[in-house]
Amino acid sequence: MILKVRILCGLGALALLMACGVQTTNTAHPTRATLAETTLPPVKAFQAQPAALPSRSNADIARDFLDLSFALESGRPLQFLTKFEGPITVRLEGRTSALLRSDLSQLLARLRAEAGIDIRQVRQGSANITIQAVAKSEIKRALPHAACFVVPNVTSIGEYRRARGAARTDWAGLQNRERLAIFLPYDTSPQDMRDCLHEELAQALGPLNDLYRLDDSVFNDDNFHAVLTGFDMLILRAYYDPSIRNGMTQLEVAERLPAVLDRLNPQGQHNRIAPRSRTDRAWINAVQRALGPTGTSGRRLAAARDTLAIAQNKGWTDHRRAFSHYIFARVQQLRDPDLSNRHYQLADQYFRGSAPDGPHRAAVAAPLAAFALASGDPQTALRIVDLRIPDARKYQNAIHLSTLLMIKAEAHAALGQTAAAQAAHLDSLGWARYGFGPEWIVRAKQREIALLNANNRTN
Repeated sequence: MILKVRILCGLGALALLMACGVQTTNTAHPTRATLAETTLPPVKAFQAQPAALPSRSNADIARDFLDLSFALESGRPLQFLTKFEGPITVRLEGRTSALLRSDLSQLLARLRAEAGIDIRQVRQGSANITIQAVAKSEIKRALPHAACFVVPNVTSIGEYRRARGAARTDWAGLQNRERLAIFLPYDTSPQDMRDCLHEELAQALGPLNDLYRLDDSVFNDDNFHAVLTGFDMLILRAYYDPSIRNGMTQLEVAERLPAVLDRLNPQGQHNRIAPRSRTDRAWINAVQRALGPTGTSGRRLAAARDTLAIAQNKGWTDHRRAFSHYIFARVQQLRDPDLSNRHYQLADQYFRGSAPDGPHRAAVAAPLAAFALASGDPQTALRIVDLRIPDARKYQNAIHLSTLLMIKAEAHAALGQTAAAQAAHLDSLGWARYGFGPEWIVRAKQREIALLNANNRTN
């Protein structure tokens, strides 16, 4: 099970305006919102691309493999490695869409080509993995804090509810993998469904743990990576290598893993060893309190302060330090927008040093650019979004991409560059339909970002 928290794109432009001291009225009609009251263009979708192998050393990757494979997210240890044996079949059920079916087909093709896994979809009959699209309310009834999850030895969410707590649904007691189910919400955006699909299918096939120290993986609850990376594919390829057998202990896997990784990733033999420290459980708990679905604003702020204090005391300078600043900035956004903006800048600074080629800076670019635009500096807003739009495209995050394009459109409009504004505006809408989903959410996001442009506001 994963706890999916939307931590990367929840910036409310209207909230930011209020935080910046800009007064708005319900009777003002933003010009951009007026222009938007036409039929939205068709939804856009990404095409699967093979990911490059990681540039880290195989020694570090071996340590990550063991930590991912022999513990659950809770920290509970696993005695044995478990995996499917033989060809793997997948069946999609429930209220599916053409986009979900396409995303699944592309993901299975990547798993065959990049991870070397013999996996295929079946249209009828039993399957090793059942992917069931159900209502969010059904998921909440089963696991209140989960957005999507995977369970062994069941085929439907009803069967899971009846078997919940039984030994057969306990990952720690599993001897091998033969039958399991993934539950995705159908009443959410296409991107949310795809993100869940990638992470849950990866855990259904391979490691069950998440590690915050990984900046290049979906096996990380910070959710910056939306689709399986080159690191993830290497981990899965090693997991299903014939040398790694079902039922092996951690010691047995550790003995065979170096040779497996050297064969699958020859370049990793020569890369510099740079082990990352383990992530303190107190920091993980503070992150969950700060960004989880429950808790008062005061408790969130206290938890955000804890994440930053722990990261500073640990001497971290990697993406975990950046994430701590990001969390603090988010929680402070309404209380002290200037302080929030400084911490977004610090987050960007640490991401630049620790994960310069990842998707992280595209996440920070939206609030930085929004702050600049709302503060009357469209040139700075344009500079920020133009630098990070390629990252959002590369890492296939339509929420980031559409948000940055909407800000770009308003920045151009504020500068009187009408043609460029219209081009960015139209480009944003198809991606917004994939990233945000329903039309009313897309239009609400349009209106919020339109209000960042002073020309669209009435004091």
